[in-house]
Amino acid sequence: MEDNNKITKAQDNQVLPTQLVDDVKLIVEHGMREAYDKVNTVAVHTYWLIGKRIVDEEQHGQRRAEYGSRLITMLAKELSAEFAKGFSARDLRNYRQLYLSFSDLEIWYTRVPNLSWSHYRTLLSVTDDNARYWYIKEASAESWSVRTLARNVGSQYYHRLLQSPNKEAVVTEMLQLTRPLCDEPQGFLKDPVVAEFLQLPVNASFTETELESAIISHLKKFLLEMGRGFAFMYEQYHISTDAGDFFVDLVFYNVVLKCYVLIELKTKQVTHQDVGQMDMYVRMFDDLKRTDSDNPTIGLLLCADTSKDIAKYSILHDNKQLYAAKYLTFMPSEEVLRREIEQQKEIYYLQHNKK
Repeated sequence: MEDNNKITKAQDNQVLPTQLVDDVKLIVEHGMREAYDKVNTVAVHTYWLIGKRIVDEEQHGQRRAEYGSRLITMLAKELSAEFAKGFSARDLRNYRQLYLSFSDLEIWYTRVPNLSWSHYRTLLSVTDDNARYWYIKEASAESWSVRTLARNVGSQYYHRLLQSPNKEAVVTEMLQLTRPLCDEPQGFLKDPVVAEFLQLPVNASFTETELESAIISHLKKFLLEMGRGFAFMYEQYHISTDAGDFFVDLVFYNVVLKCYVLIELKTKQVTHQDVGQMDMYVRMFDDLKRTDSDNPTIGLLLCADTSKDIAKYSILHDNKQLYAAKYLTFMPSEEVLRREIEQQKEIYYLQHNKK
């Protein structure tokens, strides 16, 4: 018995070869990655088939908006009773949009096997077909994380790259800005605002920094020339608070509306933090600058993309002083512009609780 204990202790004290440990870790990691990729591939295909079946049913049945909405609501109720997650009405609308956005997915989606459902979901708001397919191919080829893809979509990377004569500068800036995102764990203002209408210079590199500066500069000129009743007041207006210093991009006074109009530019999709910051600016202007003869201050967030959830659930909702508008860095086709306007109208109705 004593000899057996000595043997056991001797075996316990042995050191495993480093190469063996490293090899087994690689095998496990490879297996986990392969399983993850297969699950994602199957999941995307499953969601696509669900979306196709919903669209087929809509076309077979009554082709009316109220029918489609009722169909999805009833189907979500049935599926949610059977399956725990992934089949809410919102999920089903996303699956429907997946099919409409990638109707040929069965033909080519094997060419992008390393992308997850989250990648595809990020692209459902991209109305330009060429841009949407370019993003999905580029995300696969360059192994973009979901956060990298979302940032590039939000900053309209495709259109800036397409327009820029200095594409290397745009790519270099994108790689630099998205590097921290690669380590992710397993009626007076038209909407959308088109950057070409703001006379962006054709020789611009279209990096995000230059884009922001150009839009601010030309937006000021655009509003003064085309906007009814706008008088320019300040650029980069300084607001000092106990939480730090803030700068409002543009401040106008509108003599028709009889109020201050604050404009803040964001080269990404709007966030609830952006909305909160603009709300603070509006409240401070109402408190410090507004006179008895002035109407309440209006705040406009001009961003690369708007959000239905932000419009419905943030302080934007039912707020007559805060608005979010989307700008484009390209002149869209008539069809793309129509879809953009319809989407922005829907977001406006969500904000103001209108049908």
